[in-house]
Amino acid sequence: MSTKTERLDTIKIIISSQEISSQEELLQALAREGFELTQATLSRDLKQLQVAKAANAAGKYVYVLPNDIMYKRSRVYDASEMLVNNGFVSLHFSGNIAVIRTRPGYASSMAYDIDNRECEAILGTIAGDDTIMLVVKEDVSHEEVRRYLSDIIPNIA
Repeated sequence: MSTKTERLDTIKIIISSQEISSQEELLQALAREGFELTQATLSRDLKQLQVAKAANAAGKYVYVLPNDIMYKRSRVYDASEMLVNNGFVSLHFSGNIAVIRTRPGYASSMAYDIDNRECEAILGTIAGDDTIMLVVKEDVSHEEVRRYLSDIIPNIA
């Protein structure tokens, strides 16, 4: 019927345009689009697409795509709402350690974005549910790290 590429593209569009919180919901949405597949196949597809779960504005965990895969969402957010909803709470430093606090469920996806940018000033991250610890190279200024992070987290200023 359809190719794997078409199925993966459809999954990306569904996840980008709807708040899907379970594989069952996603299987039903795919069926409406003409795709019949098993839960095991869907699990493999989600892994390949690097789909994760993150809390939405209401605190419900939904599937999200890595930030470098952008599709139009059915709901348009204005800029001020996006700044409030990106999950960032605070950034603090202690020596060569930086700690980012987020809203619950946001830390993992933020850490993923930081790690994938491969900044030489940041040696690595460890993320929990609402906290990210960054290990910063010695002799790198806190302001340099803050400037770098502001490209990923716009309201970090």
